[in-house]
Amino acid sequence: MQSGNPVVFFDIAIGSTDAGRIKMELFANVVPKTAENFRQLCTGEYKKDGKPIGYKGATFHRVIKDFMIQGGDFVNGDGTGMTSIYAGRPFADENFKMKHESPGILSMANSGKDTNGCQFFITCQKCDFLDNKHVVFGKVVDGHLVMRKIENVPVGPNNKPKIPVTISECGEM
Repeated sequence: MQSGNPVVFFDIAIGSTDAGRIKMELFANVVPKTAENFRQLCTGEYKKDGKPIGYKGATFHRVIKDFMIQGGDFVNGDGTGMTSIYAGRPFADENFKMKHESPGILSMANSGKDTNGCQFFITCQKCDFLDNKHVVFGKVVDGHLVMRKIENVPVGPNNKPKIPVTISECGEM
């Protein structure tokens, strides 16, 4: 880990069962704007109309075994919602210096160039075909087993988990 980089966590529930904690280092030294957006959505520091908004209570709405687990749409819960700490608007791709080189890479989900918001994914294996299309902003430093538990949840249409996978608690270490 790079000293000075923030470390955040998700406590995960699969259905009503506690599945454990995922700890992630955010690459603030490489992509400070992207890392800060994610950090504040983990801590609840960002407020809308005076109310904290962020990942607490959000779900992983898309799970594809041997590829990735996607979540962070606390707006609509289905992959269509978007907001950010930057006035609620999408923000630009900061850079593509970091690559999708292994399992546990934390990257921005988007709907095209410069459309980053609140949705993210974690890779389940090397995904170099995503390089230069999605901004890598962190990595899992502890909780790979929890990540694998999510990856193996049964899914239905649109790769939506049949059992809710929820971020029951989150914050900064």
